[in-house]
Amino acid sequence: MRLYAIETGRFALDGGAMFGVVPKMLWERLIPPDSRNRIPMAMRALLIEEGNRLLLVDVGVGHKYTPKFADLYAIDHGTHTLEGELKKYGFSPDDITDVVLTHLHFDHAGGSTKRVGERIQPTFPKARYYIQRSHWEWAHAPNPRERASFFPENYDPIAEAGQLVLLEGEQELIPGVCLRVVNGHTEGQQLVEVQYKGYIILYGADLFPTSAHLPLPYVMAYDVRPLVTFEERQRILPWLVQKQVIVFYEHDASVEASTVIEKEPGKYERGELVSLKDL
Repeated sequence: MRLYAIETGRFALDGGAMFGVVPKMLWERLIPPDSRNRIPMAMRALLIEEGNRLLLVDVGVGHKYTPKFADLYAIDHGTHTLEGELKKYGFSPDDITDVVLTHLHFDHAGGSTKRVGERIQPTFPKARYYIQRSHWEWAHAPNPRERASFFPENYDPIAEAGQLVLLEGEQELIPGVCLRVVNGHTEGQQLVEVQYKGYIILYGADLFPTSAHLPLPYVMAYDVRPLVTFEERQRILPWLVQKQVIVFYEHDASVEASTVIEKEPGKYERGELVSLKDL
């Protein structure tokens, strides 16, 4: 097995929303905001090469957005695009066999489809796309808090092309790659746990979006069930410490991955910085 960090670009979200009830005087020390109170965020995908399978976890925002949308979220692909990063490692979208979407918010699933003339079609024509059934149903009947995060053009063409696979709960997807389900941020978000060279790597998605979100109370205001998120983090954080799990951060603009330490009882923070290429 080989793992690759895939940088698909940057965007920004309101810092207050990203840190919920945590006072700005605390969170701005960790990630300073811009003049519009937005903090910089990565859209970092994970590519897993195992035998004849090439599995991609999340796909960034894609390129179907309007200029107004790009300005609102400060979208900047810079030198990093999903296709460009794949090419850097010798792959193309045609090589992807499997796509795991942790959930269907635009910054995680937008790159699943692309516009070709007047049509929107799957970006990865030979891939199966995996979503939790509970989340698929949730995304098609969005609540008022999440409605602005769901865009059917990012995922309905996958089903229309016959490439959608709906999953029921936690399972091993391929040897060494397991899906874990959490329901605080949104219904049926799936985290990806990878056994790699003697390490356990957890794709943190929006349960641990950045390394600044490791302290227990640092729960996003975007979460539809913040107390459930708190309980999920309370359960998972001790495991991260005990097993020396490497958390791979989808949204941390500065840190690709790290271990987690418990500095004092119940107080968690970033441990050793990790880069996949060094493992």
